[in-house]
Amino acid sequence: MAARRVYGKIKQNALLPEHLLQDTLTKVPPASSSLYPPIVASLTAKSKSSKRRRLEEHYKRVHALTNIPEKLKLITGLQRLKYVLYPQTFALNADRWYQHFTKTVYRPGLPERGTSIGATTQGTPWDQEQLKAMVCEALLQEYFYAKKGRTYLYRRQEVSAAPFLTSLASILSTQCAKYNPVLFQSSLDVKPEVNFYWLRGETKVPRGHRKGCIDPVRFQIDDKPLVQIRIPKALAEFVPLDSVVPEEVPVINYEPSRLPLFSRQYENKVYIGSQVEDLCKFGHTQIHLVPDRFTRLQLEKRNLADQIEVFLRSNAIASLFAWTGAQAMYQGFWSHADVTQPFVSQAIISDGKYFSFFCYQLNTLALTVDTDVNNSRKNICWGTQSAPLYETVEGDNIKGFNDDVFKQLVHFFLSCSN
Repeated sequence: MAARRVYGKIKQNALLPEHLLQDTLTKVPPASSSLYPPIVASLTAKSKSSKRRRLEEHYKRVHALTNIPEKLKLITGLQRLKYVLYPQTFALNADRWYQHFTKTVYRPGLPERGTSIGATTQGTPWDQEQLKAMVCEALLQEYFYAKKGRTYLYRRQEVSAAPFLTSLASILSTQCAKYNPVLFQSSLDVKPEVNFYWLRGETKVPRGHRKGCIDPVRFQIDDKPLVQIRIPKALAEFVPLDSVVPEEVPVINYEPSRLPLFSRQYENKVYIGSQVEDLCKFGHTQIHLVPDRFTRLQLEKRNLADQIEVFLRSNAIASLFAWTGAQAMYQGFWSHADVTQPFVSQAIISDGKYFSFFCYQLNTLALTVDTDVNNSRKNICWGTQSAPLYETVEGDNIKGFNDDVFKQLVHFFLSCSN
């Protein structure tokens, strides 16, 4: 009994000295790091977990890169079959398909900042009569003074309309620089190359040694505007980045080959018209010349008058998406690192007589299946119906000059940066 009492007191640490009491307290051994690395999927196996790990490692490498050319090279390095989007397409109702491919909603009319044609810019009035006289002189130079010979088939636009639009861009950019200082630092490119590569949707490989594999659907745009203006600072946004867009993006449940689009395999390229080191990394305005095959009279004879505006909308959506998307990737954004600021650009599409005006705001590059799950952002395109700048040129007289179209032209060049 005495032994039990002593054992009980010892158990309660009542009779132990303090230095022995500390030794009897339960000590939790420190958590030791594992001697073995964590179990992960193989990088070379054919399992789904291995493929997922390879993708994760690829994303980590892209995120870790700070050098933009190296990052673009890593993003566009894998070459597979891809659908080539042609901005100037005669496919019926192509604008809805292009909206689906680029996650773009279309809004008729121009945004508020683009519709208010003020008489002043930064407090300085611009001389409307002087600019109008210079535009008329450039028009007469190409359609009256210069003697044009016979042209090759389907190349008539290159003889008169293209030189007029090039002169128009040069005149307006130099004259409007007095009222818009950002144009002093701008760069004007003639017939530049604009490229963009992106992923949208998934498909099953139909044939070959990879038959049955699930691949992302790849797209490439290779555009060549007549003239484009680049500036060192981005244009001001039209709407906030995360604003609610009530319009719905059209959903096309068919393969892109049904449009039709054709798949090719060649170098994936992202290019805004200049190298990454160029200071003018943001877009201001593009001017596109419609091809000779785009004839309004012929389309009306074939009962396709509604396709006139469809053609112009498709051209604007594809061209401006490619240009703004390439600008965003030049700033380090991509599908798994979405934009933190909107990218805005403008486009003018013309045949030398009729002019259409478009504004585009890129709000997201997260277009892949993985990144577009809970993405509420949508890209937005605004546009106007085409309207003639003049009715006809008879001798050295321009009849029916449209002041509204002329003012909208000037206002596009007066758009300012943030």
